[in-house]
Amino acid sequence: MIQSSRARTDEQPELVAAVDVGSNSFHMIVARQQGGQLTIIDRLREPVRLAAGLDPERRIQPAAWRRALDCLQRFGQRLRGMAPEAVRAVGTNALRRARNAAEFAAEAEAALGHPIEIVSGIEEARLIYLGVAHSLADEGVRRLVVDIGGGSTELIVGEGFEPRHLESLHMGCVNISQQFFGNGAVTRRQWEAASLAAQMELEPVAAAYRELNWQRVAGSSGTIKTIAAALADARLDDFGITAAGLRKLRDVLLKDGRLERSRFKSIGDDRVEVFVGGVVVLLSVFEALEIERMEVADGALREGVIYDLLGRIQLEDVRGATVRALAGRYHVDLHQARRVEATAAYCLEQAGPRWGLAETRWGPVLAWAAILHEIGLDIAHSQYHKHGGYVLRHADMAGFSQQEQQVLATLVRAHRRKFPLAEFKELPERLREPVRRLAVLLRLAVLLHRGRNDEALPGFELSASDKGLRLRFPAGWLERHPLLRADLAQEAELLKPAGVELKFA
Repeated sequence: MIQSSRARTDEQPELVAAVDVGSNSFHMIVARQQGGQLTIIDRLREPVRLAAGLDPERRIQPAAWRRALDCLQRFGQRLRGMAPEAVRAVGTNALRRARNAAEFAAEAEAALGHPIEIVSGIEEARLIYLGVAHSLADEGVRRLVVDIGGGSTELIVGEGFEPRHLESLHMGCVNISQQFFGNGAVTRRQWEAASLAAQMELEPVAAAYRELNWQRVAGSSGTIKTIAAALADARLDDFGITAAGLRKLRDVLLKDGRLERSRFKSIGDDRVEVFVGGVVVLLSVFEALEIERMEVADGALREGVIYDLLGRIQLEDVRGATVRALAGRYHVDLHQARRVEATAAYCLEQAGPRWGLAETRWGPVLAWAAILHEIGLDIAHSQYHKHGGYVLRHADMAGFSQQEQQVLATLVRAHRRKFPLAEFKELPERLREPVRRLAVLLRLAVLLHRGRNDEALPGFELSASDKGLRLRFPAGWLERHPLLRADLAQEAELLKPAGVELKFA
């Protein structure tokens, strides 16, 4: 088996930052890491209201688009000069739903100066739990975490820093407020309709969550913090947030017929229009899960993103664990996968510099694709590369953004047979060329181990050019392996439609 000589640097950035491109507000935190400890040195928040800016066709409207870009440009000024690997930005429900999210993301990334990863609801829930868990004392008990965002509500049950059960429900303070309280009035009829909609979202998961034996409940996000402050303003609750306090708050809102700012001094201007919807969602969660009281956590999604980023920097990347778990679930032949992984890394080491593929950026991606390239075999042998690509595109994969899953799915789909040009056109433009080149390296590594045995490959040379690849073996070796020679000739033909010239000698 060929071994790559690539080494990792021990240098770690002193400053790290996380950007939360949320459905209601955009947040950014900058932290300094010293001696394994994090110190938050800067926080920024702007009420962009991206979810409220979606039209009936779920397209981001020009006003919301402009607000978002202006905010991200300001964030980008603060991030200027920070290393790319020290910054992570994630987009949530509004970008998951927006039909023009890809076009928006291209401009948004240019404004911020860093990529924006759109994460699934389950991945958002995992990151939220990580942020909350780091902000609370670990009492060795199972905890329930509730986070109400602009467009979704996440429910997570976990122990310590490990989430065990995760759900993301399509209800938040923005969409419930828009749908049921858009005129500013708060009537019993509106409240009952909004509460019924929330209960319908909760119904499929409520029974299971009630049976998970959590002993502690924590709430995170601006919505829950604002509700806690409002309860204190009106002296409706003596302990953070309780079921009794929320019912009193509901009764006050119904009696007044609208949100009276004079009662609730702590509700900011940016929260007025979405406050009532948030209360409906939270009270519905309390009632469905039979919660009596909830403490308010300081940590939330952006803190979770920071800690997850640190894990990647310190080589404790949850994505590696996710890949190993998937390989086990789909009964991957790990001996073969490791052979392909090592050879793919060797190919990247030789061809990467000429092809603009930095090992620190693309090495892990190629390794994950190599480990998972045969997961489709567990479904059916025929067209297994297509089955594998489908699984990776649609599975819940902890640590991965939707775009990262799309890249992995494309690599696995493209690792054999006809080169699927249409798949690459679905990628963001900036990723098409590097992912196409990675796919060629993965195909070559798979082909070189088609015999599925432990016979060592010779120390071949691989040189890259704008036209393609040139592969050189020791004299006489190819003549002793005629099947491989035939495979390489066939591969050269398969790569021509992709604009890649493969030569070997």
